Amino acid sequence: MKRLNITHDHRWTPRTLRKQERKIKNTLLRQRVMAVRLVMEGYLGKEVASMVNVCRQTVSHYVSLFNEGGLELLLHRDFAPGREPFLTEEQQEEIKQLVLTTTPVELGWDVASAWNTKLLQSYVEKHFGVCLSREALRKLLHRQGLSWTRPTYTLAKGNPDEQKQFEKQMDLIKKLDHQGDRRCRSSVHR
Repeated sequence: MKRLNITHDHRWTPRTLRKQERKIKNTLLRQRVMAVRLVMEGYLGKEVASMVNVCRQTVSHYVSLFNEGGLELLLHRDFAPGREPFLTEEQQEEIKQLVLTTTPVELGWDVASAWNTKLLQSYVEKHFGVCLSREALRKLLHRQGLSWTRPTYTLAKGNPDEQKQFEKQMDLIKKLDHQGDRRCRSSVHR
């Protein structure tokens, strides 16, 4: 096997590369610099591969990147774009606004007073022609800054005075019921 060589050091020395390693927060990028530095220090490719826990071909690739474009090319990473989302950003925003501003009852979808993933799944399939899993919808809404909560009911039009009076009546009923329980328990124990 041919020995790996640094053919163009781009004015980097093992010492300056070690200093650069310490500055790099990303472990994978630091590993690249370390591999090149170790080759510069005279280690064999397979030894470097063992030290940085990659295969020898990877070390060879790092060295060739460094030889070609220095540290800049070595640290440059192109990420794959990933799969196209099933829904456009506009459609995702539309779903978010739908959940925030309407209820299934208002749209004639169901008698439910709040959206759930099952209802949204049906809505998305009918309106956008896309079949998403319930988990995918949950994650989509989470990325949009929303989270699922159980609906709570508040009496927005309730009279506060009547509500207080009702609470007092309930407290009195509870007290009387509690006293009756104590009398029943004491008569049972006799």
